[in-house]
Amino acid sequence: MPDDADFEMDWDRETRTGVSEAVLCGHKSPPQIAAIVAAAQDAGRRLLLTRLTAEAFAALEAGTRALLDYEAASGTAVLGGRLAASPIAGIGIVAAGTSDMPVAMEAARSLAFHGYDAPVIADVGVAGLWRLMRRIEEIRRFDAVIAVAGMEGALFSVLAGLVEAPVVAVPTSVGYGVSFGGRSALHAALASCAPGLVVVNIDNGFGAASAAIKMLRIGRRR
Repeated sequence: MPDDADFEMDWDRETRTGVSEAVLCGHKSPPQIAAIVAAAQDAGRRLLLTRLTAEAFAALEAGTRALLDYEAASGTAVLGGRLAASPIAGIGIVAAGTSDMPVAMEAARSLAFHGYDAPVIADVGVAGLWRLMRRIEEIRRFDAVIAVAGMEGALFSVLAGLVEAPVVAVPTSVGYGVSFGGRSALHAALASCAPGLVVVNIDNGFGAASAAIKMLRIGRRR
């Protein structure tokens, strides 16, 4: 992006695909982010920003910050409100550990932006399998499940073998040694023996939310 104003938003993406365009802030400068927010504000559009660090948010001018509903834990910001008046139920988020919560919250905030109320069931990793089993009936009530886990990613296969709903696996970069960077969890998800498990990229909470939204929209339409 050579110029702060050199961008073109895909405002029709949600109508075309069911999921709106999100602004990935990780490699954008504060002036670039501010220009995009201003353009959306002028157009009367809602906007979801992801991978917005606390440092980058603090570097924005006060007027821009005042427009945004920012959550540091998930690194997301929303322009134009968070939840619809009557949020849609049906999607649940299951996180293996509290260290996975930033990715889980990115998924939750992405779903909230699109009008979905997605409860987060946290700290149910397989190291204490009883914690997952204690809440499994609650999880089975969801129409789609987003599973978030790092380390060896064992939660994905276990959960997908216990519920009827489609499971979207989100490997996280939580871990050390051979698990560092999330590749062990990613490979475990891709190699899972649980049929029908869907996998997105490492730490991609927004991508998992998008997949779950598409599943529900198509399923309920039919």
